[in-house]
Amino acid sequence: MREIILGTAGHVDHGKTSLIRALTGIDTDRLKEEKARGITIELGFAHLDLPCGHRLGIVDVPGHEKFVRNMVAGAAGMDMVAFVVAADEGIMPQTKEHFDICRLLGLRDGLIVLTKKDMVEPDWLIMVQEEVREFFSGSFLENAPLIPVSSVTGEGIEEIKQVLDAKVRAINFQEEFGPFRLAVDRVFSMKGFGTVITGSSLSGRIAAGEDLTFYPGGLTAKIRGIQVHGAARELVEAGHRTAINLQGIDKEQISRGDMAAAPGSMLASTLLDADLHYLKGNSKKLKNRSQVRLHVGTREIVGRVVLLEKDGLDPGEDANIQLILKEPVTVWPGDRFVIRSYSPAVTLGGGVILNNFPPKRKRAAERDRQRSREVFAVYKNGGLTEKILLLLEESGVQGITAEQLAARLGLFGKRLKKQLEQPISAKKILVVEADSQRLVAASVADKLAEAILALLGKYHRDNPIKNGLATEELRSKLKPPADQRLFQYLISSLSRQGRIVQEGAEVRLAGHHITLQVDEQAMQNKIGRVYQQAGLEPPLLKEVLASLSEFPEKRIQQVMDLLLRQGVLVKVNESLIFHKEALNALADKMTAFMLKEGEIDAPRFKDLTGLSRKFSIPLLEYFDKIKLTIRVDDKRVLRKR
Repeated sequence: MREIILGTAGHVDHGKTSLIRALTGIDTDRLKEEKARGITIELGFAHLDLPCGHRLGIVDVPGHEKFVRNMVAGAAGMDMVAFVVAADEGIMPQTKEHFDICRLLGLRDGLIVLTKKDMVEPDWLIMVQEEVREFFSGSFLENAPLIPVSSVTGEGIEEIKQVLDAKVRAINFQEEFGPFRLAVDRVFSMKGFGTVITGSSLSGRIAAGEDLTFYPGGLTAKIRGIQVHGAARELVEAGHRTAINLQGIDKEQISRGDMAAAPGSMLASTLLDADLHYLKGNSKKLKNRSQVRLHVGTREIVGRVVLLEKDGLDPGEDANIQLILKEPVTVWPGDRFVIRSYSPAVTLGGGVILNNFPPKRKRAAERDRQRSREVFAVYKNGGLTEKILLLLEESGVQGITAEQLAARLGLFGKRLKKQLEQPISAKKILVVEADSQRLVAASVADKLAEAILALLGKYHRDNPIKNGLATEELRSKLKPPADQRLFQYLISSLSRQGRIVQEGAEVRLAGHHITLQVDEQAMQNKIGRVYQQAGLEPPLLKEVLASLSEFPEKRIQQVMDLLLRQGVLVKVNESLIFHKEALNALADKMTAFMLKEGEIDAPRFKDLTGLSRKFSIPLLEYFDKIKLTIRVDDKRVLRKR
């Protein structure tokens, strides 16, 4: 069953850990330094069984400004927040920063807890309540329950439990679809068990015995066992604080911040397209290419913010951005992020990932900025089909496999298949490779088809007496070179449409016909007569070229190629070319001889033709090659037909 994770937030020493201890009986401070200093440094975890039957997972985050990065990691898996404000201090700096982070990460539900009620007078408590209500005005916590408590006396603790129970009861729990994802927040090794990871399950479900891949590294391990709140489970779903025991992987091969997910469900990238909100409380503009710390899931990565349409961003403004990261990250569209300044580390803003594997975007020219506006309009306002077509168009001639598209969208299985049915049937998307279901946008294929036709047109203009262009040479002339399967798909399609003609290994435009100039016709006739008159003792090619010195050698060679393609001349080997009439007459003569004698050898062939070895041996080999004869030892016999 899917469960809910509650997280704490609030300023340092405002009583978050004490509140959880009073609610659950569990002390979430587990480090010696935390005990000694009396503050939370790392994430702490607990759980609370509610009267409605659900078990609430609880994440205790640190409040100290030095450990905000740990707070962001903990907030990544929260479904609701218990926002803690101490009655004796009220709103403090980390109250504001934590609340900014909660909003940036998209939290939409929670409650406000006013701790240390026992340390203030009633009048003071009323004043702080008013201050807190004013602070949260206009936010998702504007009308949230506000409960004063004392973790020392227990006053207000039962009321919190009742509020949490009512909130969880009101949730419409849906069946979990899609691959399992867990943002790793802790990795350790246990004697006798091996490597263990912990984190909040973000989506899907997974069972013991299944494989789990760690992104962005891509290493895969098998799940040996699963625990949820200390109890063994065969299966875990989203919304659980989860510990997974692994086999086949060492703890040094996994890092906090890795995303543990179903194999093949995610892509690693150093570029992200995103929608950024730059917090109103910032004191100065955000410059283009500012260096920042990106927090996504439990991962922190250094990168730069590229403002795609502006040179600077004022506090309180939104922008379309591309994040350029120093290390790869794995996310799905819709995942939330926070950016903090590189030094000193202060929360600047955050938003939503829109594309997890975009091309690098340009911004220098106005046309580049206009293109970004168009792309982001599709991200934000387009339907799913429009988004799929955009991804395919930007993937160009390489296309995207169905598996890659699923990881790009965060949409899998039957849901993706159903979404693709209409654009494929409408021929907006082409399936160019059935095995991998590689998809290419029809608009991309159309442009490539036009490029093929344009190349053939140019080739015919430059080579008017050549029949066509070799298919592979045509493919290599495309820039960038087209994938073999897509290219063959388009050649077949253009051929079916009657726009091109395939003849063996060559391809030509359907309307192309060889037309000779007057001098080329004269050349063709002269070459034909030379070989016809020479009979079975033709001149060498270089001798023919020399006899036509009034013509450029390239044009002579083109006419020779035409005569060879037409079958008027026949190339027996690299240096010998014969007229077809001479070869046909010789073939008839040989056939008659062998029908009478049964066989022929080199001496008898010489007697029959009067040719020297210079011509007789190549001719005998030629007749073997065209399967008129077959060699048996040193003799030839007619091949049976």
